[in-house]
Amino acid sequence: MNLILEKRELAPQACLFVVKAPRIARKARPGQFIILRPDERGERIPLTIADSNPERGTITLVVQEVGKTTARLGRMQKGESILDLVGPLGQPSHLEKFGTVVCLGGGFGIAAIHPIAKALRELGNWVISIIGARKKELLIMEEEMRLASSRLLIATDDGSYGRPGFVTDAFKDLLEEGIQTDYCIAIGPVPMMRAVCKITEPLEIKTVVSLNPIMVDGTGMCGACRVTVGGKTRFACVDGPDFDGHQVNWDELVKRQGIYLEAEKLAMEMFLHPEGACHRRGEGDAH
Repeated sequence: MNLILEKRELAPQACLFVVKAPRIARKARPGQFIILRPDERGERIPLTIADSNPERGTITLVVQEVGKTTARLGRMQKGESILDLVGPLGQPSHLEKFGTVVCLGGGFGIAAIHPIAKALRELGNWVISIIGARKKELLIMEEEMRLASSRLLIATDDGSYGRPGFVTDAFKDLLEEGIQTDYCIAIGPVPMMRAVCKITEPLEIKTVVSLNPIMVDGTGMCGACRVTVGGKTRFACVDGPDFDGHQVNWDELVKRQGIYLEAEKLAMEMFLHPEGACHRRGEGDAH
């Protein structure tokens, strides 16, 4: 039934869902994701499993309303059911006792880094988490990350909370303290993950990133989520989503991420303002 048991607002246009999905909850591992379709009119979208509870048979999903389907999902309420829910998909994150691990979560990448940080700490690592957002109101899952970490640092772009600046600025501060970093994982916007890799590569700190290219079927059949890593084509849905950040072709990834921006913008406008968006689409078609 994929019943929504809980819904909680995290930030403007962002919410957390606890969904009944016992089979997925039993199998899910940190780093994996699901693909869902909220209803018959929604498209298939991937979402990271932010947490799972095998005993309750639930998974936790964090949804940011950035497109038509996430906006449709954001309007669903406790007691409703998600039509399709498939998972867990992707390769689990590689977890072992590394020593001191730095986990960087930018924006809604915090939801994805949470189960990884939690598992790494349970394995006996000293986990330093650095999370950030554009401003305090957009920062999510602070308490969950505090519990999952040995030490938590916070940064906001506008300085409204924590250290002023980006998570990469807080990371540089940490390195200047002389903290020996044995392993690093970064999840968030592409520019943020790329910037982290530029810091760690000359220091030879193993750095893993979680890539989120356009994804359709989640089984490696469509090829939409292809990325180039180490000069070879990989598919984020079956080979990832975790990859060696120092091997990613970031320029190619940025270009592919922007392919459907105009179409996505139009779809959102049509969802929010159907008559006006249809009129504008008609004007564009006439030219």
